[in-house]
Amino acid sequence: MDISLKRLEEALSIRRQIGVLERRLGSLFGTASSRSASRTGKRTMSPQARAKIAAAMRARWAERKRTSVSAATRKKGGLTPAGRKRLSQLMKARWAARKKASRQN
Repeated sequence: MDISLKRLEEALSIRRQIGVLERRLGSLFGTASSRSASRTGKRTMSPQARAKIAAAMRARWAERKRTSVSAATRKKGGLTPAGRKRLSQLMKARWAARKKASRQN
């Protein structure tokens, strides 16, 4: 179950390359490749492969759901009472400095 998407894509790429090489080899000797000749009908996926893919998707959706819920419940931009008091004091000091500067001019 540790197969990552990158590894699966790499395996699929290698499988395609093998198919291309088998067809080229068959065309050189004028015979059909044994692999393509034996495959008939619809391709099916093994139950183990289905279970592996399903588990990976469940994990992916659980991770996505977990991050979206935590971001939605988090309060954004809230001030604590201590922070509000500090801002109030800073603004009062700024206003006093402006008032003092305007009186001197």
